Amino acid sequence: MRIFPGRRRIGALAVLIVAGLAFDAGPAHAVAQNRGPVAVLYAGSLTALMQNGIGPAFARATGDSVSGIAAGSQELASEIRGGIQRADVFISASPSVDARLEGARNGNFVSWYATFARSALLLAYNPKSRFAAALRTRPWWSVVTEKGFRLGRTDPAVDPKGVLADEALVAASRAHHSRALAALARDPANEFPEQSLVGRLQAGQLDAGFFYAVEAAAADLSTVALGGRALGARFTVTVLRNAPDPARAKAFVAFLLSPTGRRLLGRNGLSVLRPIPVSGRRGAVPAGLVALFARV
Repeated sequence: MRIFPGRRRIGALAVLIVAGLAFDAGPAHAVAQNRGPVAVLYAGSLTALMQNGIGPAFARATGDSVSGIAAGSQELASEIRGGIQRADVFISASPSVDARLEGARNGNFVSWYATFARSALLLAYNPKSRFAAALRTRPWWSVVTEKGFRLGRTDPAVDPKGVLADEALVAASRAHHSRALAALARDPANEFPEQSLVGRLQAGQLDAGFFYAVEAAAADLSTVALGGRALGARFTVTVLRNAPDPARAKAFVAFLLSPTGRRLLGRNGLSVLRPIPVSGRRGAVPAGLVALFARV
C-alpha cells in the first residue's frame, strides 16, 4: 500500500492562511521550522501546472511543499476507494468522479467539492508530423482518419478526458457520416496513460492527440479547435475524509483559490469560475474555507 508519510503540526502562519488572510504578502519565513508536505492527488492533465506553478508558489507562500501524485481522475478515485492511496486533497477533472466517492456505499471519502475551473478540450498536434499542414488547413476530423495517422487519447475507463475524446469522435462521426471516426472511438490501440501522452506527442510517437487547453499551454503545443459542441474539463477540489493533515489540506485549498492561485490558473489555460460553486453537503465545508467560497 502506498501511504504518504506522516506530517508535523502546521505552523501558525499557515493556520492564519486557512482563516482566509491574503497570500500576497511574500514568502512565509516564519514557518520554515515547520515545513512539511501536503499530500495531493490530482488529474494528470495538471501535472506541469502543479509541478512548475502551484506547488512552488504554495511553498513560497507557506513554507510547505506539495507531495503529489498525478493520474487519471477515475483511476485515482478507484485507488482512494480501494485504500491504495491516502491523501489530504483530491483534484479531479470532472465532478462526476467526486460523486463516485460520496455516500456510505462509496466510503464517504468526499462530502463536498468545489468546481473551480474549466479547460477546453482541443486536438494538439506535432508540428513536425507529415499531417501537420493538413491539420492547419483542413477540418481535424477529415485528417485523423487518413492512412498512417497516429492519434492518441486517454482510456475513458480511467480518465474523464478519454470520455470527452470519445464524445468528440462519435459526434464528428455522426455529423459527417464517418464510420472511420466511430471506429477510432472504439479502438483501444490509441489509448495511452494521461501522464505519458504529452511526451509521446512531443517525441513524435503520435501525430496528434486530445488534450485540455491547460496541458497545451503548459507544453506549448500546437492546437486546433474541435468545433461543434464545446467539450472540456471541469476541475474540482476537496479535502478528503481522514486527511492525514487536514490543516495543511485546508491551507492548500485556500491558496489554490486565493488571488495568487487564481492568477496562476488563469495564466495557464484555465478559466476560473466566479463564484466557485460548492456541491455535496455545504455544511461539511471546513470553517476556514466557507468564507473563501462566499467572497470569490
